[in-house]
Amino acid sequence: MGFGDLRSPAGLALLDGFLADRSYIESFVASQADVAVFEALAGPPPAPLCHALRWFNHIKSFQKEKGSLPGVKKPLAQYGPAGVADSTKGRPTPPADDDDDDDDDDLDLFGSDEEESEEVARIKAERLAEYAARKSKKPALIAKSSILLDVKPWDDETDMAKLEECVRTIQLDGLLWGQSKLVPVGYGIRKLQIGCVVEDDKVGTDILEERITGFEDYVQSMDVAAFNKI
Repeated sequence: MGFGDLRSPAGLALLDGFLADRSYIESFVASQADVAVFEALAGPPPAPLCHALRWFNHIKSFQKEKGSLPGVKKPLAQYGPAGVADSTKGRPTPPADDDDDDDDDDLDLFGSDEEESEEVARIKAERLAEYAARKSKKPALIAKSSILLDVKPWDDETDMAKLEECVRTIQLDGLLWGQSKLVPVGYGIRKLQIGCVVEDDKVGTDILEERITGFEDYVQSMDVAAFNKI
């Protein structure tokens, strides 16, 4: 298990995927596992890796109490998803901090100030607003069904062309007529088999039956031959 090299794009991508449905590296609270992984990073993950960046900023807020977080810090390779080779072995240890104040600021990943915290909060709020806006613009999924109807005439003398014409005159919001054919049923009688696509919230088989059997001069009955959700 492990994340591989957390200083590489591949390692950061693994970390981002690992944190997609987790708040912490282990358990449900910040621990030494989070500190160990945090300290292996070269800096904050790039913005597109939103899960890793969210975790990074959260763990960074524990700068004053990181030593008191629960757990025991283990080797980095013991954290993360299974099946990933530990590419951190043999990597040179970063040089120790010197007394230069500027260098200390660069290397102290837990360092933060009030202005930076406000900036992180602002960026987070902007991203949440953008996500909400995109979600509100996403079109709602319309449930549809494909229906095959059997429309039966009174006898072999019924004008089937006129029967079909009557059926197709039915116009409803959410109804689209499709192909049709005449199917022999016996004794010279043929039934009309016609397909249609309906929006489930607008058109039901009961409405179709009521309208079709309303042409009582031509239609004896109507049956649903097939019904499939789209």
